[in-house]
Formats: sequence, C-alpha cells, structure tokens
Amino acid sequence: MLSDLWRQAYEAMIFNRRRTAITMIGMAWGIATVVLLLAYGSGFGRAVETIFAQWGTQLIGVFPGRTSEQVGGSKAGTPVRFTQDDVDRLKQTVPGLVHVSPMLSKDIAVSTGLHSYTWTVNGYRSEIQDILRLDIDYGRFFTDEDDANRAHVAVIGSETKSKLFGGLYPIGQHVRLNGISFEVIGVLQPKMQESDSDVNRETYIPFSAMSDIKDPKYLDGIWLNYNGDHAAVQQAVRNALAATHDFRPSDSQAIYVADLEQQLSQFKIVTIALEVLLLFIGALTLGIAGIGLMNIMLVAVQQRTKEIGIEKALGARKRHILIQFMAESLVITGVGGFAGIALAYAVSFGVGRITFYSALATHAESADIQLLISPYTVMLATGILVVVGLVSGMIPALKAANLNPIEALRYE
Repeated sequence: MLSDLWRQAYEAMIFNRRRTAITMIGMAWGIATVVLLLAYGSGFGRAVETIFAQWGTQLIGVFPGRTSEQVGGSKAGTPVRFTQDDVDRLKQTVPGLVHVSPMLSKDIAVSTGLHSYTWTVNGYRSEIQDILRLDIDYGRFFTDEDDANRAHVAVIGSETKSKLFGGLYPIGQHVRLNGISFEVIGVLQPKMQESDSDVNRETYIPFSAMSDIKDPKYLDGIWLNYNGDHAAVQQAVRNALAATHDFRPSDSQAIYVADLEQQLSQFKIVTIALEVLLLFIGALTLGIAGIGLMNIMLVAVQQRTKEIGIEKALGARKRHILIQFMAESLVITGVGGFAGIALAYAVSFGVGRITFYSALATHAESADIQLLISPYTVMLATGILVVVGLVSGMIPALKAANLNPIEALRYE
C-alpha cells in the first residue's frame, strides 16, 4: 500500500510537472536566500575579527589623563603622570601579564638627504613587537641588547620606506630623526590603514635611544598583552595605578584604558544582532515559498478530491492519504532545498570577496566579507527548510485525509 501511495505521489508530480517545477524553484530560491544571508552575517563577523586580529585582541593600552573625582586631599583635575616605576609595578601585580612596554611618542622631522616629513616616532622596549604584532617584512626588529646599548637603530613602516627610499633597499641606510642619525634595520609589513591614519608611517626605535629626542621622565603610555580574562586584567591595572597615583579605580578620566578584547566583544554583540536579523529575513523569504507550496498542495487536494474518495472506498485510511500528500510535498521541498543549497554555493563562489573595509582602508582586502558557507549554516538552513516543508505540507495533507469519502465521490 505504501509503495503505491509513493508511486501515486510521484505520478502526480510528473503529471503536473510545470507546477511542480515552479514550486521547487520557489523553495530553492527561499533556501538559497537563507544560506546566503547567514553566510553574509558570518562573513561580516569574520571581517570584524580580522580587523582586530592585526593588532591582537588580548592587548591593553593605558594612557594618562586627569582625575575627575576628589580623593582625600587631592582635588579633581589633578594630572596623572606615568613613570618607569609604573611599568615595573604592573609587571609585579597584573595577573596573566605576558609583555609590557613603556611608550614615548613624538611627531618630529624624519628625513634623508632628499626627503623630509613630519611623522610620529615611538620609543619602546623590544617586547612591543609581540604586544602590537609588528611583523617584519625584511630586516629585523631591535632587541633588548640594542635597547641596553642605546643603539641608534630604527624600524620603519612600509609607507615610510616608500616615501623616503622609493625602490632602494633601505636596510643599512640612515634616516635623521629630529636631526639625529639612525640606521634602518627593519621594515614592517603594512597594517590596515584608513585615510586619516599614519600607522604605516610610524618609526620605532629603542626606548633608551628615544631619550635623545624626548625627556623620558614621564611616559606617554604603557602597552601590555596578557593571558586570561580581560576584565580582571583591566581592573588589576586600574587598581595598581590608582594606588600609586592616588585616584579612585572607578575614575574613568584619570587613566584611559584601550581594551581591544572589550571593544571586540561589543562588536560581536552587533554581529550577533545582524545575524539574527538576517536569519529572520531569510526565514520569512523561505516562509513565503512555503505558502506557495501550501497553496499548490491545496489546489492538488481540490483537483484530486474524487480520486481520494475512490482510494478511501477501496480501503485507504487517513494515514495513507496523509502520507501520500506529505510525500509529494516533502519531495518538492527536498529537491528544491538541494537545488537551493547548490545555488547558494555557486553564488558564493561566483561573488567571492565583497568590498567592506577595503573601501575605507588600504591593505585591508583580508578584512572584506567572504561568503563562506559553513556546515553550521547549511544545517541551520536545512532545519528551517524541514519545518517549513512539514508545516506547508501538513495542512493540505490533513485536509485530504479528513475528506468524507461519500462527499468526495460525489465531487465534480
């Protein structure tokens, strides 16, 4: 009996092949929309993570400010000044700290014999290479030995190299920083750079050598990376510096903390909200295709009312009629779903990279959106498809199964 019902369902689809094909196309379009929207949401999330990953996410920068809360005899508005002792204190008190480096920064004349520009020069300890993920294109980064010897060596950004040396090999050449000669020992790989950013024009020199350019008594900031929970590390940094400089740890104006993990978490919330919105839109699109399937199946029930009456007169039960129409709707759903997923893969492959961050920044192609369809995306879309197919097929199938056989035989 069941094999006969499946055969009848197949024959009904073949007999109405045009109607069946159109319905399958609707289901294919719906499932392809769901998959592609989910792929876009995932691609957006990966693009945001890539932007942060160029610097690392377990990274904190601390910069001095002014107190906004009165503490004891200290008035609000007192400037906070970092010293090298603060760096040593953070090494001793911050849990999970991996590297820490003081920072001195100044905009000065950077020149060669032919060119001169005013760019930012930064003095750091050698640990800054790991903290800020400063990858070397060629040459090397300065070492602890260079710092201890107060060596006049410099690591320059990719744009600095292009503007100062053009096509020349810069390693071993000299640049003048505020009139002081430094030997170029390394060139950095380019970072993603927006139009108003000078990240690829910055020069890095040992912290000790920076004292020839700027007074090292007070620091411009402190950078560190860590392992563990970013909130605990940030709180430990605030507590340590508050105890030293006599301000409340809750005073957000006393020191400015750039916590990249916290910022990434905020962006992840936006990404999740976007993915939920896209999933909702995709589900609505697939639901419209499901309504089309339901309408077609209701028409099929109406057209085959007399056939259903004959089947019931010959002994077919409600479940047999239910299976017959459910089989037809599920086959349409399944074939349409398979075709839709194949279409989504084809579109994903054909579209490739969608311009996103590269529209705002140079060297940012890796942060554009890729429509990469994950197994999770396919499984989620398939689950929605199954629900839509079952609901769309169940209502017409129940109507057919509940037909009165006598009235069905009389139907014209």
